[in-house]
Amino acid sequence: MPCFSAEDINNQVQIPASGSVRHPLMRVNLAKITRNAEIVAGLCRRAGMGVMGVTKAFCAEPAIARAMIRGGLDWLGDSRIQNIARLKEAGIETPICLLRLPMISEAREVAALADMSLVSEVETAKALSEAAASQGRTHKITLMVDLGDLREGLLPQNILQAAKIINEMPGVELYGLGVNFACYGGVIPTTEKLEALLALAEDIRRQTGLPLPIVSGGNSASLYLAPGGIPNGVTNLRIGEAILLGRETSYRKVIEGAFTDTFTLECEIIELQKKPSLPDGLIGTNAFGQKPVFVDKGIRKRAILAIGRHDVIIDGLVPVDPKAEIIGASSDHLLMDVTEVERPLSVGSLMEFNVQYGSLISAMMSPYVTKIIG
Repeated sequence: MPCFSAEDINNQVQIPASGSVRHPLMRVNLAKITRNAEIVAGLCRRAGMGVMGVTKAFCAEPAIARAMIRGGLDWLGDSRIQNIARLKEAGIETPICLLRLPMISEAREVAALADMSLVSEVETAKALSEAAASQGRTHKITLMVDLGDLREGLLPQNILQAAKIINEMPGVELYGLGVNFACYGGVIPTTEKLEALLALAEDIRRQTGLPLPIVSGGNSASLYLAPGGIPNGVTNLRIGEAILLGRETSYRKVIEGAFTDTFTLECEIIELQKKPSLPDGLIGTNAFGQKPVFVDKGIRKRAILAIGRHDVIIDGLVPVDPKAEIIGASSDHLLMDVTEVERPLSVGSLMEFNVQYGSLISAMMSPYVTKIIG
């Protein structure tokens, strides 16, 4: 991934001058994103939950965040404090949560900018307490519990003690209990897992008297349970991919009525020739230290596109034309077999791709990919 500054993030939307368009280019359909947010919010409301829209996949571009909010979201969430600053500077008033566990070194920024953060360490809560109190603010905390995915969160047997300690801290309010699924360990959320979360929340309420208005039952992976599988008392889901790409993430099923083509990547052909499908010579490793494997298909019509691994995660690109096939990529070039493509192609022609979540994140982060939002 290329390195870039916070200023680069704020310049991600590039509006080409004089009618020219620089490729590769990502087109973002705001109306489809709003419709997806409406569908997801409706599913969650019928299950008694609100929605926190996750903005990290598009570097918190305010226009896209607003499109999500128009769909009926209660909160926004992002993993980077720089992105939260961007949303605040844009005048967005929807409350925003820092999703990645705060670094103690950024506690003052978190207390100043985020309305809430996800926390799994008492020491982190203490740093937030001191920072918020010194600023005359009250910072909300959702305490995270690990129910098997083995990413962030206290183990269940340690959660009550941490809640009691945090409850005594000035400057912070223990506002919720949350859990994460299907990220590191790939653990799929179930009704039983969410019932365990609710039991822990009830124990904290009983022992501390806190209301805990937020019981956050996970992310887009939990959405498949929404029609009847989420127990009463889970009040919130943190949703990014399901809104942005129209799929729940436990079984990768398209949500009924949702759009999966909200983001479209356009790339330009810079070479179009017939070539053998097998390299000629001794095969070693490629530029990424991998030893490629080839299948002899004879002479094939191949296109090279002006995009590569330096710009985007290639594995998550899906050609819009089903007869086009990605066969490989280097840092700056994408190689495709276009032998079966029926429409006429030439050097300078454009090819379109839908994107999976990893490719969306990398392309939206890349300063080399133009963004057109509308």
